[in-house]
Amino acid sequence: MTHANTANRQVRRERVSEGRKRPAGAPTRGVVSRVRSVSATVTLAPWGGGDLPLLERLMGDPRMTEHLGGPESPEKLRERQARYEQLEPGDRMLKIVDVASGAGVGSVGFWMKEWRGGEVYEVGWMVVPEFQGRGIAVAATAQAIELAKQDDMHRFMHAFPNVDNAASNAICRKLGFELLETCEFEFPEGHWMTCNDWRLDLRA
Repeated sequence: MTHANTANRQVRRERVSEGRKRPAGAPTRGVVSRVRSVSATVTLAPWGGGDLPLLERLMGDPRMTEHLGGPESPEKLRERQARYEQLEPGDRMLKIVDVASGAGVGSVGFWMKEWRGGEVYEVGWMVVPEFQGRGIAVAATAQAIELAKQDDMHRFMHAFPNVDNAASNAICRKLGFELLETCEFEFPEGHWMTCNDWRLDLRA
């Protein structure tokens, strides 16, 4: 991606709305996020019913999905939109809003993942091409990390960017994630990719 793009996992994400459902949480306040000399002003808002066009620009764009096996079909995008609107408890999918322009410029979210015998958060982010390179992905993901800390459901948060996705791997490094290992993921079905496993201790 980040999604600034992150690799998505297949199994849980594809069933993200099959369990209990709840509305997304309240939007965060617009703040200036500063992480290792990167500064941008963004607001995070719950993913809503009118956000399909933004999702189409993210997961339907060949440039944005270069490291994710290619763009999703219109049908898949509508299914993903429905999942984003109705999440399982503890999961969050948020729209990134650039305060200066008021535009929805990307997405950031985190969700529960079973990993290495335990439950962790997985985080992912995406920013549309014309807003990349401004520190928006770092600022938005830093805010999402703070939300995960407030929820305090899991100690560790992981990100799994494709090893070839230099931008997303750099974002993990800037945000203080620790690189653990490489691993193989199938996403979408039939497409295998090698990803880095980055971990952040939310209670450190």
